[in-house]
Parts: sequence; C-alpha cells; structure tokens
Amino acid sequence: MRRLDDPTVPGQVLGGSDLHELYAYPPDLTEPWVRTNFVSSLDGAVAVDGRSGGLGTPADKVVFGLLRELADVIVVGAGTARTENYGGARTSDSLRERRTAAGLSAVPPIAVVTASGNLDPGMRLFTDTVVPPVVFTSGAVPEEKRRTLADAGADVRVIADGDIGGEAIVAAVARAGWNRVLCEGGPRLFGRMIADGVVDDLCLTWAPLLAAGSADRIAHSPASAVTEMRRTHLVCDDDGTILTRWVRDTATD
Repeated sequence: MRRLDDPTVPGQVLGGSDLHELYAYPPDLTEPWVRTNFVSSLDGAVAVDGRSGGLGTPADKVVFGLLRELADVIVVGAGTARTENYGGARTSDSLRERRTAAGLSAVPPIAVVTASGNLDPGMRLFTDTVVPPVVFTSGAVPEEKRRTLADAGADVRVIADGDIGGEAIVAAVARAGWNRVLCEGGPRLFGRMIADGVVDDLCLTWAPLLAAGSADRIAHSPASAVTEMRRTHLVCDDDGTILTRWVRDTATD
C-alpha cells in the first residue's frame, strides 16, 4: 500500500507501523470517539448480493483487522449481524499481547444494537465467540425475550425506553468505559448516528469494481443530515483499492 497525499514523500510505501499511526485513535481520550468503517463499490453499493464480503479486497481486509485491533468495542446493528452472520472477534496470541500491552482487553466484544430484540440465540454471535456478546436493546422489548438472549450468553443492557438513538449508544459505551468505538454498520445505524451528530470518524474503502444492483449507500436516514468531514489520509493498493479516513471537522460544528 502507498500513501498518495503526503507531499513530503510522494507514493510512500507503508508498513504495519505506518498503518497503525494513520488509523490511531486520538490519544488520552476521556469520552467515546465513534469511528465507522465501511467498504463501497465505485458506484456506491455497500454490498453485492446482500453481503459486504463481495467487496472485500486484501488491503481492505488488512485495515478491517487493524481497526478491530485498535478498538475497545465493535458496535453493529442487528440487521448487519444477521445478514453477515456475525461471530465473535478473533485474535491471535500475538494480537492479544499487543492489545493488552496497549491497555485494551485481549478480545474486543461485539455489541449489537437492536430495538426489537429479534436475534436468534442460535446465531454465530452467541455460539462462535470467545467473549460474551453485548446486546444494546430497549425497555420495550419483552422481558422474556431479553431473558432468552441472556440465557444464550449475551450481556443484555437496556439503554433506551423505546427507539435507540446515537446519544443512547454513546452513553452506553461511555458507561462501559469504552472510548475507542468501532461501528461496522449497517447503513441505517450509520445514518441514525450521523443524524444524531455522534460520528467522529469514517474509514471508507472504495473497492475497484462496479456493482450495480439495488444495494444501499453506506448511510441511510429519512432526512438529510450534513456533517462536514476532513480527510486525514489517502492510501492506494496496487490492485486499485482506495482507502481513506475522514474525521469530523470541529471547526464547522
């Protein structure tokens, strides 16, 4: 991978430590920093035949793993967890050592956001994980349904009375002491978080392909919600994959 936007070293070849520096969270965080990661086709599709995996490239997979390595918690909407057949995060022995040396837990938990509680206790989220998944849900979900998820191994946390907004999610991760937050979608959760003004950081990969079809954009919400962003880097792999990171422009807030 090469960095294209550094005028001091044009076309700089990046190593692992360079990528860590490019994607590092701000130091000494005292409150949650919400990062979202997406991959898109060149024509804006967030999935191929319903799955984002059809857009993955080797470079995107490297960054996907790195972003998980740097995070305290991985947040995902229930629809994405079901569609992508989410299991728990996996870490090697060396990765666990790096995480613990950085003051993180050995394995980041997956936190699923569901206002309905409609999660199958038999899905990989519960059966293929080394740490219990967290379920952020609503008090409107019947207690019996919440108990079923808890019996399946989930750490069920009621974070709102009804609809779950971005502020409720940020408050929940703050209570848990998770400041390095990685959101992996989906588009409706991302759109809601943009609308609620809680997105700090977007890591966006463009896969070098056209997808057509009827897939969503990376963010979807009922109304427009403009957030000014500032690019921090532009990286390209030899296969044409373009990797970018954007942070909220606080000067315009």
